[in-house]
Amino acid sequence: MLKKVLIILCLTVFSLTMAGQASAHFGMVIPSKNIVTPQDKTVDFTLAFAHPFEGNGMELVKPLRFCMFHDGQTTDMLSTLKKTKILGHTAWQTTYRFKRPGVYYFAMEPKPYWEPAEDVSIIHYTKTVVAAFGGDEGWDEPMGLATEIIPLLRPFGNYAGNTFTGKVLLKGKPVPYAEVEVEFYNKDGKFKAPSEYHITQVVKADGNGIFSFTCPQAGWWAFAALNEADYTLDDPDGKPKGVELGAVFWIYLDNYMQ
Repeated sequence: MLKKVLIILCLTVFSLTMAGQASAHFGMVIPSKNIVTPQDKTVDFTLAFAHPFEGNGMELVKPLRFCMFHDGQTTDMLSTLKKTKILGHTAWQTTYRFKRPGVYYFAMEPKPYWEPAEDVSIIHYTKTVVAAFGGDEGWDEPMGLATEIIPLLRPFGNYAGNTFTGKVLLKGKPVPYAEVEVEFYNKDGKFKAPSEYHITQVVKADGNGIFSFTCPQAGWWAFAALNEADYTLDDPDGKPKGVELGAVFWIYLDNYMQ
Protein backbone atom coordinates (compact mmCIF):
# COMPACT_ATOMS: atom_id res chain seq x y z
CA MET A 1 0.00 0.00 0.00
CA LEU A 2 2.82 2.38 0.95
CA LYS A 3 4.55 1.58 -2.33
CA LYS A 4 1.42 2.51 -4.29
CA VAL A 5 1.09 5.78 -2.40
CA LEU A 6 4.71 6.66 -3.13
CA ILE A 7 4.24 5.88 -6.82
CA ILE A 8 1.15 8.11 -6.98
CA LEU A 9 3.00 10.93 -5.21
CA CYS A 10 5.95 10.63 -7.58
CA LEU A 11 3.68 10.69 -10.61
CA THR A 12 1.86 13.73 -9.24
CA VAL A 13 5.10 15.62 -8.67
CA PHE A 14 6.32 14.65 -12.15
CA SER A 15 3.05 15.80 -13.70
CA LEU A 16 3.19 19.15 -11.93
CA THR A 17 6.82 19.62 -12.88
CA MET A 18 6.10 18.94 -16.54
CA ALA A 19 3.08 21.23 -16.44
CA GLY A 20 5.27 24.02 -15.12
CA GLN A 21 7.82 23.29 -17.82
CA ALA A 22 5.18 23.70 -20.52
CA SER A 23 3.36 26.68 -19.03
CA ALA A 24 5.80 29.57 -19.01
CA HIS A 25 4.04 32.93 -19.08
CA PHE A 26 5.21 35.68 -21.43
CA GLY A 27 4.13 39.27 -21.77
CA MET A 28 3.80 40.04 -25.47
CA VAL A 29 4.41 43.27 -27.40
CA ILE A 30 4.33 42.22 -31.04
CA PRO A 31 4.56 44.72 -33.92
CA SER A 32 3.28 43.85 -37.38
CA LYS A 33 6.85 44.37 -38.59
CA ASN A 34 10.13 45.31 -36.96
CA ILE A 35 11.73 47.18 -39.87
CA VAL A 36 10.00 50.22 -41.37
CA THR A 37 10.62 51.53 -44.89
CA PRO A 38 9.50 54.80 -46.55
CA GLN A 39 7.02 52.76 -48.57
CA ASP A 40 5.31 51.29 -45.50
CA LYS A 41 5.45 53.60 -42.48
CA THR A 42 2.61 52.27 -40.33
CA VAL A 43 3.03 49.51 -37.74
CA ASP A 44 0.29 47.79 -35.73
CA PHE A 45 1.11 46.63 -32.21
CA THR A 46 -0.51 43.82 -30.23
CA LEU A 47 -0.15 43.59 -26.44
CA ALA A 48 -1.09 40.29 -24.81
CA PHE A 49 -0.24 37.77 -22.09
CA ALA A 50 0.07 34.14 -23.12
CA HIS A 51 1.94 30.87 -23.50
CA PRO A 52 3.15 31.77 -27.01
CA PHE A 53 4.26 28.37 -28.28
CA GLU A 54 1.16 26.53 -27.12
CA GLY A 55 -1.20 29.31 -28.18
CA ASN A 56 -2.87 29.56 -24.77
CA GLY A 57 -3.97 33.10 -23.98
CA MET A 58 -4.62 34.75 -20.62
CA GLU A 59 -6.50 37.90 -19.67
CA LEU A 60 -4.53 41.13 -19.91
CA VAL A 61 -6.25 44.01 -18.18
CA LYS A 62 -5.28 47.45 -19.45
CA PRO A 63 -1.57 47.92 -18.67
CA LEU A 64 -0.30 50.44 -16.16
CA ARG A 65 2.08 51.79 -18.76
CA PHE A 66 2.78 51.56 -22.49
CA CYS A 67 5.45 53.82 -23.90
CA MET A 68 7.88 54.43 -26.74
CA PHE A 69 11.56 55.19 -26.19
CA HIS A 70 13.52 56.95 -28.95
CA ASP A 71 16.66 59.11 -28.97
CA GLY A 72 16.70 59.31 -25.18
CA GLN A 73 13.09 60.46 -24.93
CA THR A 74 10.09 58.48 -23.59
CA THR A 75 6.61 59.02 -25.04
CA ASP A 76 3.48 57.83 -23.23
CA MET A 77 1.23 55.79 -25.56
CA LEU A 78 -1.18 54.29 -23.03
CA SER A 79 -4.13 56.36 -24.20
CA THR A 80 -3.80 54.97 -27.74
CA LEU A 81 -4.54 51.38 -26.69
CA LYS A 82 -7.79 49.77 -27.81
CA LYS A 83 -9.23 46.54 -26.43
CA THR A 84 -9.18 43.45 -28.63
CA LYS A 85 -9.12 39.64 -28.37
CA ILE A 86 -6.03 37.48 -28.85
CA LEU A 87 -6.13 33.71 -28.36
CA GLY A 88 -9.64 34.09 -26.98
CA HIS A 89 -8.67 36.53 -24.23
CA THR A 90 -8.56 40.26 -23.63
CA ALA A 91 -5.60 41.97 -25.28
CA TRP A 92 -4.78 45.46 -26.58
CA GLN A 93 -3.73 47.02 -29.82
CA THR A 94 -2.55 50.30 -31.26
CA THR A 95 -1.02 51.75 -34.41
CA TYR A 96 1.98 54.03 -34.85
CA ARG A 97 3.06 55.89 -37.98
CA PHE A 98 6.80 56.50 -38.14
CA LYS A 99 8.06 59.85 -39.39
CA ARG A 100 11.78 59.92 -38.64
CA PRO A 101 14.70 57.50 -38.96
CA GLY A 102 15.86 55.79 -35.80
CA VAL A 103 15.65 52.88 -33.42
CA TYR A 104 12.39 52.81 -31.43
CA TYR A 105 11.69 50.73 -28.34
CA PHE A 106 8.13 49.98 -27.20
CA ALA A 107 7.48 48.70 -23.68
CA MET A 108 4.56 47.57 -21.53
CA GLU A 109 4.29 47.49 -17.75
CA PRO A 110 1.22 45.38 -16.90
CA LYS A 111 -0.80 45.36 -13.75
CA PRO A 112 0.28 42.51 -11.44
CA TYR A 113 -1.19 39.15 -12.48
CA TRP A 114 -2.01 36.78 -9.63
CA GLU A 115 -0.97 33.21 -10.48
CA PRO A 116 -2.46 30.80 -7.91
CA ALA A 117 -0.55 27.82 -9.32
CA GLU A 118 2.74 29.50 -8.39
CA ASP A 119 1.43 31.45 -5.38
CA VAL A 120 2.96 34.69 -6.70
CA SER A 121 2.03 37.85 -8.53
CA ILE A 122 3.65 38.22 -11.95
CA ILE A 123 4.83 41.48 -13.52
CA HIS A 124 6.45 41.18 -16.94
CA TYR A 125 8.15 44.33 -18.17
CA THR A 126 7.90 43.57 -21.88
CA LYS A 127 9.60 45.36 -24.74
CA THR A 128 10.42 45.09 -28.42
CA VAL A 129 12.26 47.19 -30.99
CA VAL A 130 11.43 48.66 -34.41
CA ALA A 131 14.08 50.14 -36.73
CA ALA A 132 12.90 52.87 -39.10
CA PHE A 133 14.27 54.22 -42.38
CA GLY A 134 17.80 52.85 -41.94
CA GLY A 135 18.31 54.19 -38.41
CA ASP A 136 20.95 52.13 -36.60
CA GLU A 137 21.97 53.93 -33.39
CA GLY A 138 20.88 53.42 -29.81
CA TRP A 139 19.75 49.80 -30.08
CA ASP A 140 21.83 48.84 -27.01
CA GLU A 141 20.50 51.62 -24.75
CA PRO A 142 18.42 50.72 -21.67
CA MET A 143 14.92 52.15 -21.32
CA GLY A 144 15.22 52.47 -17.55
CA LEU A 145 12.63 49.79 -16.77
CA ALA A 146 12.57 48.10 -13.38
CA THR A 147 14.09 45.08 -15.10
CA GLU A 148 15.04 44.61 -18.75
CA ILE A 149 17.26 42.78 -21.21
CA ILE A 150 19.83 44.85 -23.10
CA PRO A 151 20.69 43.35 -26.51
CA LEU A 152 24.35 42.81 -27.34
CA LEU A 153 23.41 41.61 -30.82
CA ARG A 154 21.71 44.26 -32.95
CA PRO A 155 18.09 43.12 -32.48
CA PHE A 156 16.86 43.64 -36.04
CA GLY A 157 18.09 42.60 -39.47
CA ASN A 158 18.84 39.06 -38.25
CA TYR A 159 18.43 35.64 -39.82
CA ALA A 160 17.17 32.43 -38.24
CA GLY A 161 20.26 30.66 -36.96
CA ASN A 162 21.80 33.85 -35.56
CA THR A 163 22.77 33.84 -31.90
CA PHE A 164 21.06 36.42 -29.72
CA THR A 165 23.15 37.74 -26.84
CA GLY A 166 21.74 39.93 -24.10
CA LYS A 167 22.45 41.29 -20.63
CA VAL A 168 19.90 41.02 -17.80
CA LEU A 169 19.42 44.14 -15.69
CA LEU A 170 17.48 44.55 -12.45
CA LYS A 171 17.26 48.10 -11.10
CA GLY A 172 19.85 49.02 -13.72
CA LYS A 173 22.45 46.50 -12.53
CA PRO A 174 23.51 43.17 -14.12
CA VAL A 175 22.00 40.03 -12.60
CA PRO A 176 24.66 37.31 -12.19
CA TYR A 177 23.55 33.82 -13.26
CA ALA A 178 20.03 34.94 -14.09
CA GLU A 179 17.78 32.22 -15.50
CA VAL A 180 16.33 33.11 -18.89
CA GLU A 181 13.35 31.34 -20.46
CA VAL A 182 13.14 31.33 -24.25
CA GLU A 183 10.06 30.61 -26.32
CA PHE A 184 8.99 30.80 -29.96
CA TYR A 185 5.68 32.41 -30.93
CA ASN A 186 4.00 29.51 -32.68
CA LYS A 187 1.42 31.87 -34.15
CA ASP A 188 -0.34 29.49 -36.51
CA GLY A 189 0.14 26.42 -34.32
CA LYS A 190 1.84 24.54 -37.14
CA PHE A 191 4.89 23.47 -35.14
CA LYS A 192 4.87 20.58 -32.66
CA ALA A 193 7.43 20.27 -29.90
CA PRO A 194 9.26 16.92 -29.59
CA SER A 195 8.65 16.98 -25.82
CA GLU A 196 7.39 19.24 -23.04
CA TYR A 197 10.98 20.33 -22.41
CA HIS A 198 11.27 21.76 -25.92
CA ILE A 199 8.40 24.23 -25.49
CA THR A 200 10.28 26.57 -23.17
CA GLN A 201 14.06 26.59 -23.54
CA VAL A 202 16.17 27.66 -20.54
CA VAL A 203 19.60 29.27 -20.48
CA LYS A 204 21.71 30.65 -17.62
CA ALA A 205 23.48 34.00 -17.74
CA ASP A 206 27.08 34.25 -16.68
CA GLY A 207 28.45 36.19 -13.71
CA ASN A 208 27.95 39.45 -15.60
CA GLY A 209 24.31 38.74 -16.46
CA ILE A 210 25.14 37.96 -20.11
CA PHE A 211 23.50 35.05 -21.94
CA SER A 212 23.35 33.72 -25.50
CA PHE A 213 20.85 31.62 -27.42
CA THR A 214 20.80 30.49 -31.05
CA CYS A 215 17.34 30.82 -32.61
CA PRO A 216 16.79 27.98 -35.11
CA GLN A 217 13.48 29.12 -36.63
CA ALA A 218 12.38 32.30 -38.40
CA GLY A 219 9.72 34.29 -36.55
CA TRP A 220 9.21 35.98 -33.18
CA TRP A 221 11.27 34.83 -30.19
CA ALA A 222 10.86 35.90 -26.56
CA PHE A 223 13.52 36.00 -23.85
CA ALA A 224 12.27 36.26 -20.27
CA ALA A 225 14.68 36.78 -17.38
CA LEU A 226 12.86 36.03 -14.13
CA ASN A 227 13.81 37.40 -10.72
CA GLU A 228 12.13 37.74 -7.34
CA ALA A 229 11.17 41.25 -6.28
CA ASP A 230 12.37 42.66 -2.97
CA TYR A 231 8.76 43.47 -2.03
CA THR A 232 5.47 41.62 -1.70
CA LEU A 233 1.94 42.16 -2.94
CA ASP A 234 -1.29 40.96 -1.36
CA ASP A 235 -3.00 37.93 -2.87
CA PRO A 236 -6.81 37.89 -3.41
CA ASP A 237 -7.21 36.95 0.28
CA GLY A 238 -5.13 39.90 1.44
CA LYS A 239 -2.05 37.85 2.37
CA PRO A 240 1.38 39.21 1.35
CA LYS A 241 2.99 37.03 -1.32
CA GLY A 242 6.10 37.13 -3.46
CA VAL A 243 6.36 38.89 -6.82
CA GLU A 244 7.99 37.51 -9.96
CA LEU A 245 9.59 40.24 -12.05
CA GLY A 246 10.13 39.32 -15.68
CA ALA A 247 12.33 41.19 -18.14
CA VAL A 248 10.84 40.11 -21.48
CA PHE A 249 12.36 41.01 -24.83
CA TRP A 250 10.91 40.07 -28.24
CA ILE A 251 12.95 39.93 -31.44
CA TYR A 252 12.18 38.84 -34.99
CA LEU A 253 14.40 36.70 -37.23
CA ASP A 254 13.96 36.35 -40.98
CA ASN A 255 14.49 33.33 -43.20
CA TYR A 256 17.92 33.30 -44.80
CA MET A 257 18.22 34.69 -48.31
CA GLN A 258 16.90 32.35 -50.98
